[in-house]
Amino acid sequence: MPATQATQTAPNFKVGDKAVYPGQGVGEVMGIEHKEVAGQRQSFYVLRILENGMKIMIPMNKVGSVGLREIIGEKDVRRVYGILREKEVSVDSTTWNRRYREYMDKIKTGSVFEIAEVLRDLYLLRSDKDLSFGERKMLDTARSLLIKELAIAKACDEQVVEDDLKSIFNC
Repeated sequence: MPATQATQTAPNFKVGDKAVYPGQGVGEVMGIEHKEVAGQRQSFYVLRILENGMKIMIPMNKVGSVGLREIIGEKDVRRVYGILREKEVSVDSTTWNRRYREYMDKIKTGSVFEIAEVLRDLYLLRSDKDLSFGERKMLDTARSLLIKELAIAKACDEQVVEDDLKSIFNC
């Protein structure tokens, strides 16, 4: 059964709030804009992704369906670290491209827990054999997404989280 996010109802964000957009990472709500779309007035969150500065407009009535969510809390941070520390996990021995698709689907959910599973699995797999180019890129993506959110959730520097990961995965 896949890990799920704790959020059942769509959160309301204010300008300046940090939020996680699945597959893109942590962003900051820069504003709320109102536009007419197909003859109907709609309200949008304007989100700037911290990693690359990309701006995304998300219809406020679609926040739940696109998976926009709040930054995780302290309890979830501990759960993420627990997932990362699990070593008694069987890493799927299917072909790299099937694994790649499965991992990409997990990353696209936006669930910090599923991203942690992908990162852990790829680090474990890397200790056994060389990763494909796509898997190396995915490892970097998962690591980047996780580091950014954990640093904000823990109110610490990203280097602290990077050092935690190095310690967990002995690299």
